[in-house]
Amino acid sequence: MGAPLLHVGATVLCLHGFPVLITPGSPRVLLSGMPAATVADAWLPACTNPPSSGNKCTTVQWLAPALRVRIGQMPAVLQTSAGLCVGTAPPGPPTVASAQPRVLGT
Repeated sequence: MGAPLLHVGATVLCLHGFPVLITPGSPRVLLSGMPAATVADAWLPACTNPPSSGNKCTTVQWLAPALRVRIGQMPAVLQTSAGLCVGTAPPGPPTVASAQPRVLGT
């Protein structure tokens, strides 16, 4: 069984609980009217945990994206994809709180 593909409207949180802004690199494929998300997109956490320590998330790196779904030759990101919030010590996984339910991939 497949898992829902992520799109720009998906709710992704860094390991500190701050939202991650997804900026699509190629908005050609739409899911629920919003660009589909790939590993090539800019994943920018709004992490400020704590602002004075410098220990905050700077990006999300997806380690296990979709194996069979590609968008513009880049792997799509699934709700179940494994990733890391990079920039913290130690890095940790992001949380996908919501995704569009209609399009599934593996």
